[in-house]
Amino acid sequence: MIGQANHKPKMFEDLKGKVAIVTGARRGMGRTHALKLAEYGCKVIVSDISQEDCQKVVDEIKEKGGEAMAVKCDVTNKKEVDEMVKKAVDEWGKVDILVNNAGIAQFKPFLELTEEEWDRTLAINLKGYFLCAQAAAKVMAEKGGGSIVNIASVAMGGQGIGFQNLAHYCASKGGIVAMTEAMALELAPKGIRVNAISPGVIETPMIDPIKKDPNQEKAILARIPMGRVGKPEEVSNLVVFLASDASSYMTGADVVIDGGWLAG
Repeated sequence: MIGQANHKPKMFEDLKGKVAIVTGARRGMGRTHALKLAEYGCKVIVSDISQEDCQKVVDEIKEKGGEAMAVKCDVTNKKEVDEMVKKAVDEWGKVDILVNNAGIAQFKPFLELTEEEWDRTLAINLKGYFLCAQAAAKVMAEKGGGSIVNIASVAMGGQGIGFQNLAHYCASKGGIVAMTEAMALELAPKGIRVNAISPGVIETPMIDPIKKDPNQEKAILARIPMGRVGKPEEVSNLVVFLASDASSYMTGADVVIDGGWLAG
């Protein structure tokens, strides 16, 4: 059964039976977040814009003995977001964990960026996080608390970095970090912890444009002290930690996982 292997850290045993929603979970990091939470015993709502792709992830989870449900959801649509949360409550009675992961990154020079492209990126990457967090937090507040994990990025400006041809993406990720801090302050009295994770370059379809340009890929690897891109599973391990009681005194934090990029 998932989550019962002897090597599983006992500090994560509290995740067994908890209900988690993972957005953007049909592929990439979202998929590994869903699989990893299920591995530790969570019941998982696998959500994304493709029901068919979500079901494939659900099938993976079920094949390993876990519980999961596929829910098609456009995170920019409040009605669909509310329905997603309702399905979790109808099926399992609560929502304990939300992993806000759905996002897009379209490389485009700033002077060529259209209003439509800007609006779409901010709608998915920032508004979507707001809608999902608000809907989940309302349930969490009624049920005694929970944990919200917002996936941001080192491309967040401020203490992070800017990134050429990604002004709209960087703006959205910086907004996620700021929103995480504000949410943490308001939701702490309700027993809800809110933290962000800012990954560096991770091996997902999102970095395909970088990999197609050998010069750009070489330049980026040169800035990473560990000399490699990260694996989705390495970020998922951090998701599990922030979702569990092992991080019970953490809220309002943004945890960077980037192979040492920002340290350089």
